[in-house]
Amino acid sequence: MNFIQLILKASIIVKIVLLVLLFFSVFSWAIIYFKRKTFKNAQAESEKFMSVFKKSRNLAEVNNASQKYKSSPLASLFQSGFKTLAYIKKAKAESHLTSENLESINRALIKASNKEVSRLEKMMSFLATTGSVTPFIGLFGTVWGIMDSFIGIGMEKTASLTTVAPGIAEALVATALGLFAAIPAVIAYNHFLQKIKESV
Repeated sequence: MNFIQLILKASIIVKIVLLVLLFFSVFSWAIIYFKRKTFKNAQAESEKFMSVFKKSRNLAEVNNASQKYKSSPLASLFQSGFKTLAYIKKAKAESHLTSENLESINRALIKASNKEVSRLEKMMSFLATTGSVTPFIGLFGTVWGIMDSFIGIGMEKTASLTTVAPGIAEALVATALGLFAAIPAVIAYNHFLQKIKESV
């Protein structure tokens, strides 16, 4: 009996479990692809922004150049700080900054940082959910497969390999697919979490 035949002959409950796990797995891989692309763009644009920042003669020049780097967390942080600084300078006559002014800039940077973290964390909660839930869904499929095996033994009144094997195989498939969905999701989640810490 091959893998396809095994799934086709599985009970309706096991089929539902496998479909749920397949959904989690496919959607997780789609998110992993999307997030990988997002972080790659963010890193590339942040590097370009830092290059411009080092070469620019003044902050206004940096601010103008930063508008091009929509995916860069560093550019967004700079824009927020520069906007607050420009507002403070416009509102006061003195050229020097007070501790209150610096606190206002700091609050603006923290707010911008939180906004960037939220943007970069978008859809990552699904990866966390996949990593924590799918092993238990797979375990449910495993338990159900074993129950089917015992029911088969009871009906046939024999414990032959032919009676037991299909249910055990269903159980193993559910467990394997649960782990297949969970492991990449957990690895990707932790990897992207580290990327966020490095980016912002």
